[in-house]
Amino acid sequence: MIFVWTDVEVRRALGLRTDLAEPELEYTGVSTDSRTVAEGNLYVALVGERFDGHEFVAHALSNGALGAVVSRAPAEDTNARLYPVDDTLEALGRLAAHRRERLHVPVVGITGSAGKTTTKEMTAATLGSTLRVHATRGNLNNRIGMPLTLLATPEDAEVVVLEMGTSEPGEIGAMAAIARPDVGVITTVGEAHLEKLGSIEGVLEEKLDILRHLAEGGRCVVGDEPPVLAERARTLCPRVRVVGWSERADPRDRPEQAEVDVFGRYTFEWKAQRASVPTVGRHAVQNALLALAIAELLGVPPREAARGLAAAEPGSMRGELRSIGRLTVIADCYNANPQSVLAALDVLDEQGASARRVAVLGSMLELGDRSDALHDRVLAEALEHPLDLLVATGDFAGAARRIEAGKAGATSKEEAVEGERSRPELLVAAEWRDVYPRLAARMQGDEIVLLKASRGIALEGMIPLLEEDFGEAPRSVEV
Repeated sequence: MIFVWTDVEVRRALGLRTDLAEPELEYTGVSTDSRTVAEGNLYVALVGERFDGHEFVAHALSNGALGAVVSRAPAEDTNARLYPVDDTLEALGRLAAHRRERLHVPVVGITGSAGKTTTKEMTAATLGSTLRVHATRGNLNNRIGMPLTLLATPEDAEVVVLEMGTSEPGEIGAMAAIARPDVGVITTVGEAHLEKLGSIEGVLEEKLDILRHLAEGGRCVVGDEPPVLAERARTLCPRVRVVGWSERADPRDRPEQAEVDVFGRYTFEWKAQRASVPTVGRHAVQNALLALAIAELLGVPPREAARGLAAAEPGSMRGELRSIGRLTVIADCYNANPQSVLAALDVLDEQGASARRVAVLGSMLELGDRSDALHDRVLAEALEHPLDLLVATGDFAGAARRIEAGKAGATSKEEAVEGERSRPELLVAAEWRDVYPRLAARMQGDEIVLLKASRGIALEGMIPLLEEDFGEAPRSVEV
């Protein structure tokens, strides 16, 4: 039966009186953007730190909306249907939850400190080999984007794949309560968003909320790192699969006969099929295993799942390989935390052995009062990698100064010499734009360059400079 947003359904979702409904009033969909609202939509006037959707109710109506969900009267009088609520963000979630209740297809919910977007894309690809998939687009994984994804589910969808991100306590729980996943997935747990989540334990508790809100009979798939993730998942989910490289992973969910090419791209044996991972790095194998396990749980044949995985496309700036002249650039500028930075450095290690390796690191954001300690730790580990040149910018610049100060205080000449042994050349600057001229002057034009930083740093802005100095417009590297 086709679902239609009638006046009655909207009122039921929002807990409003249905006896006042107009039986003939129907909406074509739900929108939160007055600029792109479609004819016949219901407009939800969200309120944020820098915007108030109530100021655009009249604009939304003039663009074709037939009604609006509001928490206060709009500035201009209107004859359109208004639905008064206390909180329009909560109302958006109620609308999405109402739609979820009327979906008769499985819902997959994916979260994690790293790899959730890549896992989502791989999952959509493995499932898409045999099923019609509706999945989160881009990074629409917050309390606005996730409900809107659910609300946009087409009638012919056979499975829904939702990504859920968080930066403060309660967000995963709120989204999972709306989505009620049939399959709950946690890629990994690491030191991310500590500014509001406080500690690794706080991050773990936040991510585990996705398992606390499963649909009846729901199943779980989690990564094998850190060890406590699988331990805690088993207390919440009686049917949990653990995937990964270690012995903590279920035997059926480990990569067999794994091989890696000169670009750092892996293949491995899975269910008598040769699986090809479409993104580079050892950590990407776990993402692939998660996607394959999900596909198996939802009845996709192994051969078709492996075929879909091979066709998956990595998201922009998430370990994306680019060619600029004779340079190879690994653009990994979408997110950064200690776990993902070290994984990116491992990817750089796995590239062609004869090439010079350059790592450009920018700040890892939202780490709270542990920021200095974590930048110090990650930079110290980066200095142990087989790099030719390491560029430390932003908060990593502060870490470099603290490390240098520590070397200056070494208790013996031998300790100082040991600290310098086999270390890459280190360039330090508060802003990556300031250090670029020095970086370019030291490059020969045939290096492999890693760009890794949190999204707010906009480190991808270095790519046009590399294009100008070392080659023509970048093209995707076929590997």
